[in-house]
Amino acid sequence: MNRSLAISLSSSLALVATLALSGCKDRNQSERSPVQMPPILASLSAAPSASAPIAMKDQSMFTPLTDTIQVSPQISLDQVAAAKAQGVTMIINNRPDGEDPSAPQGDEIAAAAAAAGIDYVAIPITHAGFSAPQVDAMIAALGKAEGDGGKVLAYCRSGTRSTLLWSLARAKQGASPAELSDVASSAGYDLTPIRPMLDALSGRTE
Repeated sequence: MNRSLAISLSSSLALVATLALSGCKDRNQSERSPVQMPPILASLSAAPSASAPIAMKDQSMFTPLTDTIQVSPQISLDQVAAAKAQGVTMIINNRPDGEDPSAPQGDEIAAAAAAAGIDYVAIPITHAGFSAPQVDAMIAALGKAEGDGGKVLAYCRSGTRSTLLWSLARAKQGASPAELSDVASSAGYDLTPIRPMLDALSGRTE
């Protein structure tokens, strides 16, 4: 990738990702938010169902993308131990603190992870979309976990942002956008809105 293309991709990544995210819905989101707010915040602040507190403790909420990474909606403190039991060695938090004050915040998850002997990395994604540094941070985090021979659990509100960031990181490393889309689709996530950026980052046309 030449210098001018790299600069162009870096400067436009946040804008493109923001536009893409505005078209994405969480898997449980209704067609229209009842309040007027930025699209990504509207989708992420949708009220949980009545069964959510029970599901929150269910480790089956961890959705595998590959053998080495799983994604999840907001995790509870109890689920940190469940992740440890599944061989998770790193938790990546893609949710900004304060997005849901009733949910465990980053420092609480970080403390629980430290107590369980799990690495913790925060790469929060807001309604502003993704940036090149966030993609690079995800690449570094995934590389460390893989180097240690461990597994990753990445979470946000629904797992959508974690899946999108994972795919952008892998695309920048040269992974096939078509294959990434297939993996995400099998897990219940749609990469179509960011497919142009995946193609650009990977340098492929498929």
